[in-house]
Amino acid sequence: MDQENELLELSGTVENIIYKNEENGYTVLRLKNDSGELVTVVGCFPYAAAGESMIISGNWMNHSVHGRQFKAEFAQRLLPTSANAIYQFLAGGSVKGIGPATASLIVNRFGDDSLDVMLNSWEELTKIKGISAAKAQQISKSFRRQAGVRMLMEFVCSFGLRPILAMRMYKYYGDEALEALRANPYILCGSMIGGTFAEADAMALELGIEEHSKNRLGAAILFELSHNTGNGHCFIPREKLAAVTGELIGVEPETVDECLEELIEGGQLCYEEIAGCRACYLPELYEAERDAAEQFARMSKRRFSDRVDVEKLLSRLESSQGIHYAPMQRSTLELALKNQIVVITGGPGTGKTTSIRAILAMFEQLGLKTLLTAPTGRAAKRMTELTGHEASTVHRLLGAKFDEDSDHVVFTKDESDRLDCDAVILDECSMVDICLMDALLKAMPPDARLVMVGDADQLPPVGPGNVFSALIRSQVIPTVRLTEIFRQNEGSKIIRNAHIINRGEHPNLAENSGDFFRLKRLQAGTSVETITQLCSQRLPGKMGIPPEDIQVLSPTRKGELGTANLNRALQAVLNPPGKEKKEKLFGDAVFREGDRVMQIKNNYDILWKNSSGTESGTGIYNGDIGVVQAIDPEAETITVNFDGRIASFGFDALIELEHAWAITVHKAQGSEYRAVILALSPSSQMLLTRGVLYTAVTRAKELMIMVGDDQTAYQMIDNYRRSKRYTALRVRLRKLCGVE
Repeated sequence: MDQENELLELSGTVENIIYKNEENGYTVLRLKNDSGELVTVVGCFPYAAAGESMIISGNWMNHSVHGRQFKAEFAQRLLPTSANAIYQFLAGGSVKGIGPATASLIVNRFGDDSLDVMLNSWEELTKIKGISAAKAQQISKSFRRQAGVRMLMEFVCSFGLRPILAMRMYKYYGDEALEALRANPYILCGSMIGGTFAEADAMALELGIEEHSKNRLGAAILFELSHNTGNGHCFIPREKLAAVTGELIGVEPETVDECLEELIEGGQLCYEEIAGCRACYLPELYEAERDAAEQFARMSKRRFSDRVDVEKLLSRLESSQGIHYAPMQRSTLELALKNQIVVITGGPGTGKTTSIRAILAMFEQLGLKTLLTAPTGRAAKRMTELTGHEASTVHRLLGAKFDEDSDHVVFTKDESDRLDCDAVILDECSMVDICLMDALLKAMPPDARLVMVGDADQLPPVGPGNVFSALIRSQVIPTVRLTEIFRQNEGSKIIRNAHIINRGEHPNLAENSGDFFRLKRLQAGTSVETITQLCSQRLPGKMGIPPEDIQVLSPTRKGELGTANLNRALQAVLNPPGKEKKEKLFGDAVFREGDRVMQIKNNYDILWKNSSGTESGTGIYNGDIGVVQAIDPEAETITVNFDGRIASFGFDALIELEHAWAITVHKAQGSEYRAVILALSPSSQMLLTRGVLYTAVTRAKELMIMVGDDQTAYQMIDNYRRSKRYTALRVRLRKLCGVE
């Protein structure tokens, strides 16, 4: 090794922590070396704390601002062993539940054995006045967790992988995480850990797993199938699966195909030739698609007796609601009356909400107990406001929870414990993927009616399948297409332009009037400046629309007009730092009291209470938006109010939150906002599509403003790209109904 590249060794005791990033483990600390000199060290030191000893390998560097620093490549970390060092370690807040006073009591009692007592004999802590059994257990649990996470993180980091993966590993595998990871590194790329196959593969190969081992081939195949559910696919054709897997790991497709056969025989994936395609499924997706098709087919054939006087019933409804139903609406009501399942689709302003209210009233007249549901919290809330009847998310309706034994979401409502209802009305159906749809169908009583409402021209669900579109295209489910724009909506340029866009035509964007505006900006920087002014000054000051009623949308997360950068700019003007506001740095983001945030991952177990404490429950779901109420650095928690549901997150769960003044169009599905500002951002062709623009425009209730270059909008309208999804629901449904 050349002298200039040789790593130097530095040893000493951590004096204090200057900066640490919980997400990636990056830390800046002050180390007192063996000569008594204080030096600045930078590197990956998860859970570093004052008082611990380190032997660090690295090199000196000169930082342009902070001067001379020691950049660590590797570190051997030792917990303190002397009473004085242990006190410093504990008093610095390294263990939850221990501050300087408690640290002093523990060290005075147990001296050099303090950490051993905390780790292995927590009952001894109760001999100290003021430490109850519950507190002693909490201290021991916190320290054991820290010790386990530190060891796991050091193992993960030694392979150059992200420390956050270790945190997730420990969350799901606990004290067995390290042993499980050594036995099978490919658990890193499981859905609950979120590592890439490349990360797991790098560790596995370094640990000595053979390139052509069955474990490696099988993990790669299952990863490709799982990864592609994120692209909306229920299955992958066998030839394509073998080819892409072979390309991923550098082996011949024929070798992959041999392993595919073994996985099929072992039941780890399902195989079926359908519609001329050799389809390979993950078992849970195969069962969901097959079972949903069977349920839909059965329901499509069920008719209810025609003993009800339809005309008399509809006249009574019109009288009670003070409305005269248009011919199409009357036809919709008749279909819902006579059929077990009905699909209603239409664009904005065509009467979907009126149809929901009318069907709900009709079912009430018939004495049917009806449940209202939608895929997101905001969609359910809007459904409640529009109908005057309580609606819930599908997840809450079904009692979703995370089962740690299976690493999967399970629903308490299913075939063995069905929903108590005679009918279900499901809104925003275009967002519902095949797994959630199958779960709802399984939980419904066999004779219960199902009314599915949505806009088939909006974006497909984020998850696998395209259920709503498949039902309509199957032509075997009773379907109503609402096309007439009603008189009360004719003056809305939001609605008019949405339909123009949906037809593939170019609206006149220069016609700035009514409720639809375009602010032409040719530079991204000026667009960002305009958007921040609109949210902080112009709309609140001139139109009386407060910032909380404004939602900024962008097709993309990345770039100057992506949501990440827009959120930083909007936070600076809408919720700047202040002495009275606590904040928490996490990764590249600063979470601050008063921030608008979004939950970006389903969390089925988190507890919430309403503001008065009279109601409680579990579950905050992907897409739920709230406001940061409080940050407690000592308890390491952040409390968020999600439309009246107040939940507390540990700092290690901040990976589930992101700022939400600006969100992607995909995340806005199912929601409606008083004012929408769309950042017209040049991006990939996958994102600049007609469906994205149409979905963005239809999110606006009172005001729609586009900011950017007209050409980007026209490019989106002209790009009628609809990504192909491998799903066989339509084919299965037609076959079951005897239609080839």
